[in-house]
Amino acid sequence: MTHTARRIGRSLALVLPVVLVLSGTLAVSAVPWTGQGSDDQMLTASSEDVSVPAKSRAPQDILRDRLLAELQEKDPGTALTHLQREVENSPSLAKHCMSIARSLGKAAVRHYGPTRAQSYSRPVCDTSFATGVMYAS
Repeated sequence: MTHTARRIGRSLALVLPVVLVLSGTLAVSAVPWTGQGSDDQMLTASSEDVSVPAKSRAPQDILRDRLLAELQEKDPGTALTHLQREVENSPSLAKHCMSIARSLGKAAVRHYGPTRAQSYSRPVCDTSFATGVMYAS
């Protein structure tokens, strides 16, 4: 009888870790890690997206982001001067000048407050910077 008990013990010693590892792996893969509890929210890697090139950004979006960063690092006056130069150098940006200047005005209010932001106002792209400051105040 002790011989049979040892054989069962050895078999369990070999099989039990395998069963535990497999059941743990299955349990981890079935948990909805997004916290939503629904399977449609689970994130999966897809090979379909690998070959799709990144979308290029429009020049006005690149300019807006660069000028917003410059506004944070330096001041709104510098950003407005560079906006005016960019529009003069690339006339195709002129149709976006007002929206960029408004964005700069809103960002200036967030960063400097309405009074200080208004002090940087100048007639670049009409009064769009001042309009942005007014709407953000």
